[in-house]
Amino acid sequence: MALEQVAQKGLVLLGCGKMGSALLAGWIAAGLPPRSVWVLEPNPSDWLVAAGVHLNKGVPPAPAVALLAVKPQMMGAALPSLQALGNGSTLVVSIAAGTSIATFEEVFGARTPIVRTMPNTPAMVGRGITGIVGNAHAGADGLALAEALMAAVGEVVRLDNEAQIDAVTGVSGSGPAYVFHLIEAMAQAGVAQGLSAEVSMKLARATVCGAGELAFRCSDTAAQLRINVTSPGGTTAAALAHLMDSDSGMPPLLARAVAAATERGRELSK
Repeated sequence: MALEQVAQKGLVLLGCGKMGSALLAGWIAAGLPPRSVWVLEPNPSDWLVAAGVHLNKGVPPAPAVALLAVKPQMMGAALPSLQALGNGSTLVVSIAAGTSIATFEEVFGARTPIVRTMPNTPAMVGRGITGIVGNAHAGADGLALAEALMAAVGEVVRLDNEAQIDAVTGVSGSGPAYVFHLIEAMAQAGVAQGLSAEVSMKLARATVCGAGELAFRCSDTAAQLRINVTSPGGTTAAALAHLMDSDSGMPPLLARAVAAATERGRELSK
């Protein structure tokens, strides 16, 4: 029903880089007609040019959704092109970090329905997760529409308030980089133990990807999955004694990392 509403009234996509392209591909795969989409993108990819959307041809007068997918530092210059859509029925959805709902209300008007979201880069392969929160004018219908759109590239969680979106940024928004760095670190550790760089990277990458898929498919908690592969006194237990150390292991390290990313998100919102 949500995509039918968008198909009838149209959707404007402001910015179509990697994340915007992932969303657009997900919507089209879910059945949204390309001719229902208006894209404003100064540097369109070949894929976007061939996608069949309205590319850099203005916007309809009252689309169902205007989704803002430009980088935060470009937001100020890009938003005026959509300012006329404010204070109406168009739902404004932002995927930009560090730009608050209050900032968008200043641009579009206080009566504008607005939903702020924080997706992550696995959306590019349909395995993302997005946190969403809306203002009072978005209401239940606006949140449901935004959730349906973001679900095209993965899972969606609803937040209790906007302040939580900085924590979402710290955990899942920035989180893929933590996992990629884990792959790097595991590969480097394998090399230190005598493996070739190529073999060690292949082992580390496949292990992280496979373990992630197992966690995704299995109903067991992460703690139980860890226990399942940890024999008392075995090799995994020897490694976990270091990784789970309360002073120097992964829990305090990740707590500091997530806190730093969360705090940076708060700073960008000011």
